Amino acid sequence: MRARESESLIVLPLLPIFFLGAFPILLLSLLGPAGLVILGILIASAGLTDILDANSAFSEQIIVRGYTRGSERAGQQKALHSQIRFAFLMIAAGAGLVVVGICGLALS
Repeated sequence: MRARESESLIVLPLLPIFFLGAFPILLLSLLGPAGLVILGILIASAGLTDILDANSAFSEQIIVRGYTRGSERAGQQKALHSQIRFAFLMIAAGAGLVVVGICGLALS
């Protein structure tokens, strides 16, 4: 029969992950569904801020550089759409958390 190796060496690299994950779980357990609503609003606000920043940066590039070549403008538009797409995912996640939190408040 093969001797079983100790798995205690894996504990040290996983401790920081545990401590980073324990704080949000503890916070959500203390705040309950209202915490989900607050967290959802914060995430949705961050998504809206990202959209505004992306539009501002795009407008600034167009205004400062004036008329640019089509290929350069296409690259800027692609970057803008990529940032907006990610921001919409953040807004959707925030809205989902708000809905779950409201349902939790209504059921409790």
